[in-house]
Amino acid sequence: MLPALLACLAALLVPSAPANAQPDVLVHPGMEIHQDSVLCTLGYVDPQSRIAFTAGHCRASGTVTDKGGTVIGTQVSFRDNTPDGTTIDTNHQIADWQVIQLLPTAAANNVLPSGKVLVTDPAVLPVAGMPVCHFGVVTGESCGTVDAVNNGWFTMANGVVSRKGDSGGPVYTTTPDGRTVLIGVFNSTWGTFPAAVSWQTASQEARADTISAASATITPVAAQP
Repeated sequence: MLPALLACLAALLVPSAPANAQPDVLVHPGMEIHQDSVLCTLGYVDPQSRIAFTAGHCRASGTVTDKGGTVIGTQVSFRDNTPDGTTIDTNHQIADWQVIQLLPTAAANNVLPSGKVLVTDPAVLPVAGMPVCHFGVVTGESCGTVDAVNNGWFTMANGVVSRKGDSGGPVYTTTPDGRTVLIGVFNSTWGTFPAAVSWQTASQEARADTISAASATITPVAAQP
């Protein structure tokens, strides 16, 4: 239901392709994206609804481009309460996601640079000790385990690395049936531990914000006497 709601809202809020848009850009999870001077990684792409996710702190003026400067989409909604230079405890809830509506001229798939097809499954949640990988445009793919699960976010250890520019990248696990399932969107670091916001939490927040925004665009019908 989330993709359908987001697509509905985007149809109301997002204009047609900008004049400088170029056709046939392939948009996929793990690709390099730019918003003004901000470099980040795309975390998830839904080819059916033509929406994509990255970190909320990657947001800028609204236009999203690939590494060559070609426009691929427009920022629709976001949340970001990522602390900057402050210490937080594990009970603090972190919200850090952004929804991007892709342009009609952009091709889209859900295939990582490694060739793995990235899917979502609400039944697959991060738990301590779970094998996990992260892909960022700066560090590439690195793998380890989930270290601890906190309030809407989790930390990773044992091999997962990150650098500036990896923000927004997909965090995923391989299930026993061989699927590559998204469990988070990369956020930052907590102390020395790479951290990500939970996909379940981020998608629920995006759905709630979409319902709220869509409701605000509907003019109530006056009651008949």
